[in-house]
Parts: sequence; structure tokens; C-alpha cells
Amino acid sequence: MASTSVSRTVPASPQQVWDLIGGFDALPDWLPYIPESTALEGGRVRRLTNPDGEVIVERLVGFDEDGRHYSYAILDAPFPVTGYVSTLRVHPVAGRDDIAEVQWSGRFTPDGVTDDEAADLFAGIYRDGLEALHKTLSA
Repeated sequence: MASTSVSRTVPASPQQVWDLIGGFDALPDWLPYIPESTALEGGRVRRLTNPDGEVIVERLVGFDEDGRHYSYAILDAPFPVTGYVSTLRVHPVAGRDDIAEVQWSGRFTPDGVTDDEAADLFAGIYRDGLEALHKTLSA
């Protein structure tokens, strides 16, 4: 099993960040890679579409409103991994109420690629996603 994690500070309070990203179906609000999300099964499953028309289906496996984090598993996606589980988490920054740290992490079993190749793929996705979040919050 491989894993990766990326963190980034963003220019908003932890609650403001969570209000934007904390909804399981909210990716299109801040992540250009996912322009479309459809909630299924009462909001516990999301069907995502990327700009190329590829579909990614994910299930919510953990949610903590007070702790400002949720975890999800990929059910179907065009990625070379199995057993993928990821967590998106918002942390306060000590002594600051105008910024937050967002951590996006995942663990997975590579399928047809090396551990490093799979980790690099998701580190890039997380890094690009957190950069997009920073830009959204800076606008």
C-alpha cells in the first residue's frame, strides 16, 4: 500500500474554508478539474465528471463536522490504483484566525504502476487542487 499527503495554507478562516469544501458534493465550487458532481444515495455517493468526460464515483466513508474533515473511497475511476481512501481536512493555524491549513491525503494500492508513480500522481492532484482552492479563496 502506498500513500501521499499534501498540505497548504489558504487565506480564510478554518470555518470559511470548511463552509466551502466541507460538503461532499461541493468539489465543483472550488476544483476546476471537477466541473460536475451529482449526489447519489442520499449524498453518500458522488458521481464526478472531469473536463475530459471521465467519470469518477466515490463513497463518503467518514464525516466529522466538528473536526472539519471527511474521508471517501473511490468506487470507480480511471486511476491505476485499488483500495483508494482519501481524507480532506481543515486545520486552524495557531495564533491566526484569518488563515487555515488544508491537508489532503490518501492511501491506495498501485495497480500496474509503482508505489512512487501512484503517490506522485495523487500528490500532483492534491497539490493542484489545493492551489485551485487558494485561488478561489483569494478572489
